[in-house]
Amino acid sequence: MFVLSCAHWNLIVCTSQITCQALDPCSPDLSSPPSLLLRSLSLSGFSTMTEPSKVIHVRNVGHEISENDLLQLFQPFGVITKLVMLRAKNQALIQMQDTPAAVSALQFYGNVQPAIRGRNVYVQFSSHQELTTMYQNAQGRGDEPNRILLVTIHHMLYPITVEVLHQVFFPHGFVEKIVTFQKSAGFQALIQYQSRQSAIAARTALQGRNIYDGCCQLDIQFSNLDELQVNYNNERSRDFTNPNLPSEQKGRSPQPGYGDAGGVYGLQGTGARAVGFPQMANAAAIAAAFGGGLPPGISGTNDRCTVLVSNLNPDKIDEDKLFNLFSIYGNIVRIKLLRNKPDHALVQMGDGFQSELAVHFLKGAILFGKRLEVNFSKHPNITQGADTHEYMNSNLNRFNRNAAKNYRYCCSPTKMIHLSSLPQEVTEEEIVNHLEEIGTIVNTKLFEMNGKKQALVLFETEEQATEALVCKHATSLGGSIIRISFSQLQGI
Repeated sequence: MFVLSCAHWNLIVCTSQITCQALDPCSPDLSSPPSLLLRSLSLSGFSTMTEPSKVIHVRNVGHEISENDLLQLFQPFGVITKLVMLRAKNQALIQMQDTPAAVSALQFYGNVQPAIRGRNVYVQFSSHQELTTMYQNAQGRGDEPNRILLVTIHHMLYPITVEVLHQVFFPHGFVEKIVTFQKSAGFQALIQYQSRQSAIAARTALQGRNIYDGCCQLDIQFSNLDELQVNYNNERSRDFTNPNLPSEQKGRSPQPGYGDAGGVYGLQGTGARAVGFPQMANAAAIAAAFGGGLPPGISGTNDRCTVLVSNLNPDKIDEDKLFNLFSIYGNIVRIKLLRNKPDHALVQMGDGFQSELAVHFLKGAILFGKRLEVNFSKHPNITQGADTHEYMNSNLNRFNRNAAKNYRYCCSPTKMIHLSSLPQEVTEEEIVNHLEEIGTIVNTKLFEMNGKKQALVLFETEEQATEALVCKHATSLGGSIIRISFSQLQGI
């Protein structure tokens, strides 16, 4: 609990996650009539805001911020009637009971900087005068409760399976079906209860909670689907009312359709149309990783396996470092540095989908002070020769095992790297000593998962994290060959 004292009012917020920083020691009188408050807002630098509304627009709402956090930030000013989380835009809309309540909130936060979980959030009047049910449904969140919940997992440090979700949700009622999939908002699941009352109870009890300590936060909405149709009982979907479903399609190619999640799992009401990509030799792993969809910006139709990389730093780059970087997105067949263009290289990936991932996620990445250009090559493959390095049979290729998991964690370079295959007795100090020559380490976290030591290391810049990966992946630490990849977590 903390108390903020302004000129004429104390704000008391009962949470340790919300803080406010005074921007001006002379706060206006919040007891003033709304007309005077509006004039004060204009004089305080809010003259560019839209017409006052009972709907407040909140920006910079990170995935770590829950609905409850926002409610506690605005409840001191009046009754909140509606709340819409716009996760894809890191924004939220909050509707107060009346305009004076919204004016009071913006008046106060015009002089006090609100922050939630260490992140500054920014508030202004919304251009919407009212949040209609239609608007909320368009954002995937309606007022009408439903027995099907749409669950998004944020900060997914540990894998989440159907079994884990069932353990979390079944205490609140009989769970009939679960479907998991990967979308642009992150890892998601649809959970169908036997009754609407059970779904309401689960959402009330679990919204904003973490599955594991400090990570895997639940963001729960009511789905607008009427029924889930599950075709297979496996690690990605489960029909608890029909245990006799097959684990995969029998008598046909294991290659599923691609499009929306409904293309594989038959979600009634989605209107999804399945599209096949026959060139995907590892389609089953792709389906497992992305739940029948594909990452935003990935077409899945590319059949060119060779990538041309340019604007390399010829004084620092070599084939093994390129392997370490590109092997995050697929298996590497061979690599060739071009003698006549020392800042150019060709990288042949295992298939067209893997090369498309590499082009998509690495274009514009900075490595050794150079911004990389990554494009598809006109050459279908690299001819084997004395100036090529072969990696086809390398045991360091990541996608020979656990391909689905590796696809799921593909992303652009970030400031955070994840270390695995660490020795059991390793310490954070040893990890820092192994990596600190690369750049400034901001934070580290050593943890254990399934009995194996792993670590997260946050660098000051993405470039430093990228150099740490290309230089330190597959190096020896305490007698173990460590594995490094990028982490999508925003902080430790």
